[in-house]
Parts: sequence; structure tokens; C-alpha cells
Amino acid sequence: MRIHLLSFILKKHKFRLSRQAAQLSFIPKGHKFRLSRPTAQLSFIFIAGFAAFCNPAQAAAKIENWQTPQGSRVYYVHTEGLPMVDIQVAFDAGSARDGSQFGLSALTSALLDTGAGQWNADQIAQRFESVGAQFGSGVTNDMASVSLRTLTDKPLLDKALETVQVILTSPSFNEADFQREKNRTLAGLKQQEESPGELASIAFYKALYGDHPYGHPTPGSIATVSALQVADLRSFYQKYYVATNAMVVVVGDLTKEQAEQAAEKLVGGLPAGQKPEPLPEVAMPAKANAQHIDFPSSQTHVLVGMPGTFRKDPDYFNLYVGNHILGGGALVSKLFNEVREKRGLAYSASSSFGPMFRKGPFAISLQTRNDQTGQALDVLNKTLADFIAQGPTEAELTAAKKNITGGFAMRFDTNKKLANYVSMIGFYDMPLDYLDTFQSYVEKVTVASIKDAFKRRVDPQLMQTITVGGSANKSEK
Repeated sequence: MRIHLLSFILKKHKFRLSRQAAQLSFIPKGHKFRLSRPTAQLSFIFIAGFAAFCNPAQAAAKIENWQTPQGSRVYYVHTEGLPMVDIQVAFDAGSARDGSQFGLSALTSALLDTGAGQWNADQIAQRFESVGAQFGSGVTNDMASVSLRTLTDKPLLDKALETVQVILTSPSFNEADFQREKNRTLAGLKQQEESPGELASIAFYKALYGDHPYGHPTPGSIATVSALQVADLRSFYQKYYVATNAMVVVVGDLTKEQAEQAAEKLVGGLPAGQKPEPLPEVAMPAKANAQHIDFPSSQTHVLVGMPGTFRKDPDYFNLYVGNHILGGGALVSKLFNEVREKRGLAYSASSSFGPMFRKGPFAISLQTRNDQTGQALDVLNKTLADFIAQGPTEAELTAAKKNITGGFAMRFDTNKKLANYVSMIGFYDMPLDYLDTFQSYVEKVTVASIKDAFKRRVDPQLMQTITVGGSANKSEK
């Protein structure tokens, strides 16, 4: 099948595949794939590298949307250049829907393609490999999704769509598969206990969100995953994997009629069901807190932050551009300059906003030598306080705008990247012209608007500080 796929594309488009291109790969974070290594590395890997060349991103993408008869939302973008399509089916079924059974969403997603209909995991993988298709599944705090990348040649497309349709509508949730995936998850959770970075992240989310649905790690904990039964996964699937709660994204070389048929095939067999209730609002911490977790390491992981912004936040662009100057702009940010360049306290220091349906985290992070943790924290906090009080300079703002808008087109220069953006736009009910207007909103940001937004939205008196590492007197041992 690898030869078939390569010859099909090379013959039609007369491409030459270099060894360097063949070694490039694109695998979205948080997704798993069930293809053999040769297929993943040879049949499809080069496509992402060539997609920008064959199908250069336009200044904007024309997003069309509609609803299926069952009530699923569909978002479609037609692109040309390669006979392929990227499809995502997303559900409001992320880890925030776990309730008290932390890890339930993630384990449900992981089991979808281990058996469906009359097929086991190997047969499902063989079906995808036989048509050169790539399948993935994954969860975030807000959503659970599956993804398909396949050629648009009708026999190949039809078989790939049929396979995903059966995975979505008739997963087996076999007891043996469940126990295997559960044990794999538990092994991963046990391994997290040996990672200071993972421990810091878990404690950070707990400090920011407490008992809110965002407060627990997506994979769950050893205690909660150990208690899960296969019946719990079936119940979760039946409640959330329903047509009314589904969204389909189609980006590629399909006509609108073909996209309509593909979407209907994928979700048409799902029961209508109901959309879940909106997630509760995030409550701000009552006061600043600091927590240290002792860990036998020479470096201390530092996370400082608070609940920040959400996807439809009117302050989003002011916070986004401002953060680029503060710590999101890598080597040219204030945090990097103060912590790394001036004082050499850390290899890097950065900040970020992670918008979600409700307020996602605003986080400042760095790693430093144990005996320098106090000094690094002092510099971090002073840099943040100064930025809130003074804002950026006009020169810094101008440079940030050029950096953001200059590289904007590269963010969706492949079908896969574009599909991810369209999925975000659709899931969070963003304006369909989001990609058209993004740069204009960035240009409207001013020094005054950044100062105003940061003073209202980032409060040093509410910051949560997590440090994970050894004590200062152990750093040299």
C-alpha cells in the first residue's frame, strides 16, 4: 500500500521526494495513531512538508457551515493542490466532563479504535493502512475528537470514511481492550510521578481551579483510573458521543456536496442525544499562595499564574499581544531578557495565555538551579509587576505586531493546520471570519489598551506559585 499511495500522488503531481522530506513528520500533540511505522514515516509523512508548496495558504480561508439533519454542525473549507482531505469530528466531551471519575474522557477516547463493529484493533489499522489513511484520537480539557487524513480518490475515501463511521457509531469497549488501555494509562500516570515538570503542572492546575472541572489532569489520577470500569466508558460514550453534541470539520479537495455526504456518513448513525450543560464559570483564587513540592533534582521547576482568558474574551487580543511582549515572544520577550540574558538564572523564561471555553491559565514558567529559585522568583514577579504598571513601549509594541502578523500565514499553511484552526473556530463558536480579521485586531492594539487589560485581568495579589525541586543546599550535590 505504501508503494500504491506514493505512486498515485507522484504520478498525478510529478513530485520528487527527497530523503530529507521523507523524514519530516507532523503528529498533533494529544493524538494517538494506529498506523505501522513504515506507513507513518513513508506514505504520509512527506505530505505535510509539501502541502505548503502545493497548496499555499491564502490570506484567509472561506469557511462554510451548516447543520446535518441530526443537528451536528459542519465547517467546510475547500482547498486545491493535493487530492487529500483532513477531517475532524469533535465532541464537547473533554476531561472537564469527567465528573468525579478523572480520566474517564481520555480512556473512552483511547478505546474507540481498539475495536468497533466486527473489527478488532489490528483489522481497523489494516483498513486504514490499505488506503494510506491516517487516523487519530485525543482529548483536551474541553473536547474529545477524532481525526482522519485520507486521499480523495473515491474508493480510498469511501473505505476510510466507513472505517471512521463504524469507530464512532459502534465502538466495542471490549473488556480485554479496556484492561490493556487502563493498565497502559496507569503505567503512564506512575511514570508522571518521576517527572518534576508533570508534578508542577498538576499542582498548578489544582491551585488555579480547585474543584472546578478544569482542576484535574486530563489522564486522571492513579486512584480514579484504577476505579474505572468498562461500563463507565460505555455510559460516558452514550451520553456525549451523540449527533447534537458533534461537530465535523472538512478541509481539503472535496466539493461541498462531497463534504456534505462525508459529514452525514460520519455522524448520521449517531443518536440525536442532547448537548451537555455549559461548564460552570471559573472562580478566581481568594489570595496568592505558594506551594513547594520537594523533588530530588538539581533544577527547580517554577510555575506562576492565575486563571486568565477565554476564547470569546473581548480582552483577548490585548492580552495576547501584551503577553507576546512580556514572555510569549521567546528570545525577544521581557522575561527572557530579565531572567536569562541579564542574570543567567534560567535557560529560558516564558509566559502564555491558554484560552478555553472558560478562563484558561495564564502561566509564567522557568527552570532554575535550586539555590537560585528565590532570586529567579523575585525577578519574575518584579518583571510582571513592572509590565502591569507600565505596559510596553511603543517600539516593543511595533516589533510585536510585526512579528505576530508577519508569521501569521504560516500558522495555517497546510490543510492540517487549517483544520485545527477551523475546529477551534467552530467548537468555540468564533466568527467565521476570524482568520480574515485576526491581523486587523492585532493592529488595533495600543499601549494603553494593553495596560488597561493587564491591570484588570492579571492581579499579582492572586498569583499561585508552584515550585518543584530540591532544596537549595542540595543543588550542588
